[in-house]
Amino acid sequence: MELILIRHGETIWNKEGRVQGSSDIDLNDVGFHQVQQLALSLRDHHIHSIYSSPLMRAKKTAEIINQYHNAPICLESDLMEMDQGDFEGLTYQELMACEKEFLVKWISDPASVRMPNGESLHELQSRAWKVIEGIIIKPDNALCVSHSFTIASILCKIKNIRLSEFRSVHVDTASKTIVKFENGSASIKCLNDRTHLKADGPNKPKLNK
Repeated sequence: MELILIRHGETIWNKEGRVQGSSDIDLNDVGFHQVQQLALSLRDHHIHSIYSSPLMRAKKTAEIINQYHNAPICLESDLMEMDQGDFEGLTYQELMACEKEFLVKWISDPASVRMPNGESLHELQSRAWKVIEGIIIKPDNALCVSHSFTIASILCKIKNIRLSEFRSVHVDTASKTIVKFENGSASIKCLNDRTHLKADGPNKPKLNK
C-alpha cells in the first residue's frame, strides 16, 4: 500500500513566522491556492481513505483534496501538531528575546527538550505513530493530512532515525511525501514534493529549490 503524507497549506502564522502548534489557524489565500494545486496533482491517485488532523488548516486541506476522490475522511486528534505550550503564537524574534537558552537546547538536541506547558517530540511521535500503525496494516492506499513536526516524527520512525535528526525530514506547506509499504518494509518514493505548485497564485508561492 501507499501512504501519502500531506502537510497543510500556508496560514497567516506560517507567513508571519509564528509558532503554530495546537492553535486552530485557518488557511490564508496563498494556502488555499496551494492546496487547490496539490489536489489537482493527486486527482489520478487511487486514494481509498483520508485521515486528517482536526485542526482547521489540515481539515480544509483534506476536504479540498477529497473533491476528486469522495473518500471517507477520518479526523484523528493524534495527528495534530505538537503542542507548543507557552510558545504558541510567538515569533522567532520574540523567542530569541526571552527564551534564548531554551532555543540553544532545541537547536542542538531537539529530542531532549519539552515545550513549556506543551509536548516533546517523543510524546508527539508516540501518539502520531499509533494512528499510522492502524493505517498501514490495511491493504488500500491512504492519505494523511497533518503538520510539520508531526509528519517529521512519523518519517523518523519510518526511516528508523533519531528524533534529534528530525530536521533531515522536514516538510514544507502543501507538500506531499509518498511512502510505499510492501512485505514488511517501507520505502520513501518522494519526500517534500512541491513540484505541483505554480508561481501564479496570490503572492506567488515560493517553490522549493
